[in-house]
Amino acid sequence: MHDDSVPPLPSDTRFAGLRRRGFLAATGAASLGALSLAGCGGSGDGGDPKGGGTPQRGGRLRAAFAGGGAGETLDPHRANLFADAARAKALFDKLADYGPDLAARPRLAERWEPNRTLDRWRVTLREAAFHDGRPVTAEDVLHSYRRIADPREAFRAKASLEPIDLEASRATGRRSVEFVLKRPTAEFPNVLAAFGAYIVPAHADDFDRDPVGSGPFRFVSFAPGRSAVFRRYDGHWDGAPYLDEIEFVVANEESARVNALLGGQVEYAHELNPTTARAHEGRGQIDIVRLRNSAMQAFCMKTDRPPFDDVRVRRAFFLIADRKELVDAALAGAGETGNDLFGKGYEYYADGLPQREQDLEQARFLLRQAGAEDLRVTLDTSAVAAGFTEAASVFRDQAKQAGVTVDVRMGSKDSYWSDILDGGTLCCYRSGAMPIEAHISQRLLTDSTTNATHWRHRDFDALYRQAQSTRDTKERAAVYERMQRRLYAEGGFLVWGFADWIIGTARTVRGVEANAPANTLDWARFDKVWLA
Repeated sequence: MHDDSVPPLPSDTRFAGLRRRGFLAATGAASLGALSLAGCGGSGDGGDPKGGGTPQRGGRLRAAFAGGGAGETLDPHRANLFADAARAKALFDKLADYGPDLAARPRLAERWEPNRTLDRWRVTLREAAFHDGRPVTAEDVLHSYRRIADPREAFRAKASLEPIDLEASRATGRRSVEFVLKRPTAEFPNVLAAFGAYIVPAHADDFDRDPVGSGPFRFVSFAPGRSAVFRRYDGHWDGAPYLDEIEFVVANEESARVNALLGGQVEYAHELNPTTARAHEGRGQIDIVRLRNSAMQAFCMKTDRPPFDDVRVRRAFFLIADRKELVDAALAGAGETGNDLFGKGYEYYADGLPQREQDLEQARFLLRQAGAEDLRVTLDTSAVAAGFTEAASVFRDQAKQAGVTVDVRMGSKDSYWSDILDGGTLCCYRSGAMPIEAHISQRLLTDSTTNATHWRHRDFDALYRQAQSTRDTKERAAVYERMQRRLYAEGGFLVWGFADWIIGTARTVRGVEANAPANTLDWARFDKVWLA
């Protein structure tokens, strides 16, 4: 569908020849949230970073993202890039999405409630309509999830929906779905919020020429690798957007996005680096928005092989790291220090543990105890992610002070993540936002498919199952804290920092939420943004 009343797409020559892709830093998640919940959507708890004022209707906002070239699609189940995700959330809705603390918030789901054994959940849909006027029904939900789970496809959310027995699940009314699960899952709402788990109409089959969703904007036009234009959907269940239109413009290089913003060709530039932010922050030409706690930065130790199969060596490495120096040098200060646990500020995070500081004397003592006084290790890194090579260099110098020789090995950008999953002993690592439960289930269980630390302990697996079968939220939180205390004492992730995600906007843009880690509901959310 193309609306001829919309101005033609602008020439793409201003961004020609730009290649770098903006891949999402996090995988989809599994489950989270209160056991029963009702409520409406809306923005997160954080405020407008610019002071806001009274929202005004009208205008077109142009947003620049790194894209995926001519192969781009508007199929929300195939979204892999940040640009894909931003376009998908404008056109479509999920049953739930993540708040700033990575707890599930209701969206198309009005409420959810489990049975006593936590293996059946009833989800009630709110009154909502697709852009063609059809109501969103339970059959649309089941169709969407079964499409994602199709064994012939490789949709991003497929692994997240694994706990659902979709053959046994059924519609119990026009707006009611009973999900039958394969095992007790206390945090099933997180499945509903999984990345890519969008609801599409049961008859949908042409997402690039005529996509119909229930999101806050409706389709106008799409040129893969160039631009997409969407118009306000006045019938959206959460209220119509303030903007008349949103245009997503592809600009793969960060310099192109910045120059377009400075030159007035776009009003929103996604994914700026810390050096750019420092150069322009407070200068009055553009505004900088920092999305805190968006990306965990870590070193990953393989716990099943020398030297890190000895817990004393792992503890020594925890004490070798000067986390503030790493944040200042590798992230140019655009972040905060970590404490060897994932998910700072998220639901269930064990924030009562003492902050680790560098202690070279104790590190040397532990290495002597382990018989590793003249230890030499290889640290794998790559230019695959910002700050990786800098972090490796800084840590090499820190380790030298403890008598450890670190040989830095540069890996391929194309194969780095698959190479470090099972190879090597020590590597640079990062992760985008996801619930702590999902981090554990995807990375820290014996059968986790992305277990880069090779942390495999059956008693730890049992604690996870206990948490998932615990109905009371406080009791479940206590189990998660027990698991995190063990990881803090002997795990394989040396989490040294959490990086900001940096956005640049024109000074006329209002309503961009700062309390919104990348991949959460209020990140790249344009239905609550307006032009002053």
